Amino acid sequence: MRARIYQPARTAMSSGTAKTHKWVLEFAPTEAREVDPLMGWTSSSDTQSQVRLEFATKEDALEYAEEHSIEVQVQDPKRRKPNIRAGGYGENFATSRRGAWTH
Repeated sequence: MRARIYQPARTAMSSGTAKTHKWVLEFAPTEAREVDPLMGWTSSSDTQSQVRLEFATKEDALEYAEEHSIEVQVQDPKRRKPNIRAGGYGENFATSRRGAWTH
């Protein structure tokens, strides 16, 4: 069995970081999916592809994989630089603001 361990990225619809702090172990599919000719549904007899395990740390996920002799590939997350302004959002409404109010 092959699996990958990664930390999920934030959703494209949100700037928040919810659901990005846990580590996930997902199994790689062992066979291709096939389309049902009558209904058009996609199916597979591979039940491991439905399994998604969450762990608090990367070390916990690696330990689980080692205990169950699972071959894993670890993908470390790409960290982005935080976008923090000196004044913050409240600076937009400061009474000592210089320049014309544009909005």
